[in-house]
Amino acid sequence: MKIDPLNVWRIVGHHWLPWAGVQIGDIPKAQENIVWLIRMPRVLLAGIVGASLAVVGVAMQAMVRNPIAEPYILGVSSGASVGAVLVILLGWFKFWGHYALSGAAFVFGLASFLIVFLLAQKGGRISPLRLILVGVAVSHVLSAITSFVTFRTPRAEGIQNALFWLAGSVAGAKWQLLQIPALALLVGTVILLLQARSMNALVAGEETAVTLGVNTNRFRFLLMTVSALLVGTMVAVAGSIGFVGLIMPHIVRLVFGSDHRRVLPISALAGAIFLIWVDVGARMVVAPQELPIGIITSVIGGPFFLWLLRYRSRQFDGAAR
Repeated sequence: MKIDPLNVWRIVGHHWLPWAGVQIGDIPKAQENIVWLIRMPRVLLAGIVGASLAVVGVAMQAMVRNPIAEPYILGVSSGASVGAVLVILLGWFKFWGHYALSGAAFVFGLASFLIVFLLAQKGGRISPLRLILVGVAVSHVLSAITSFVTFRTPRAEGIQNALFWLAGSVAGAKWQLLQIPALALLVGTVILLLQARSMNALVAGEETAVTLGVNTNRFRFLLMTVSALLVGTMVAVAGSIGFVGLIMPHIVRLVFGSDHRRVLPISALAGAIFLIWVDVGARMVVAPQELPIGIITSVIGGPFFLWLLRYRSRQFDGAAR
């Protein structure tokens, strides 16, 4: 069904700006339902997820002073996926009620990153190369656990839904599903913005950060907790979507510099715009079928990751040696 773009704006204005007196009486009810109940929640969810993943990418890269740190690479997304799949397929953690999916994804995401963080330490210090290798290894182990749980589930329909969800999708977006992700994005971004100066100090070096009064261990734990909260919540509503947190922060740094007071909000905006258009592409590439958006982000992010490995940003070079 083709809908006049002007009618789309009229429908949005009618619901969001009731005081403006926008009338939609001549627009068919079916078109109003498509725009307001199907498309608008989907666009907003894609924006929220994209912004959250970009913000987490900024935080993780600052936390470990590594330009290729990202929740998908460091195993956080894989851990969150294990928790979510246990809820979807096996019904675990149902005692958490409505928050079972988000809660399990958060707990397992945080636990997976704790494992990576601890295993990557050597002599109290973290080697960037060791962190990436441990992250990839743990991510594969967790992916194997997810595959095992999926394989052992007898319900074919549930397996198909889980596999599509694991590849990343915002197809199930509804207005009532937006509240928790939006709140998580708001709280997480505000916390990180308040810590922007400490993030700048941490990127400048461990000794510099300590000299400026930053308790690096406590600060890294804070960044890790906020990151796990955001990733767990987003995985719960949209599945595992990789490379957004890798691509967006680097593009923003290239254009706007490395000050996290600018990088954080601009990365959030860039991530939101990016994932919204990726979702548009996912619905158009093989129409009328729909691709999981995680496939498209991987196709884009894989070559970007290889380029970054070869030509990493100078500001992180000291941490990579």
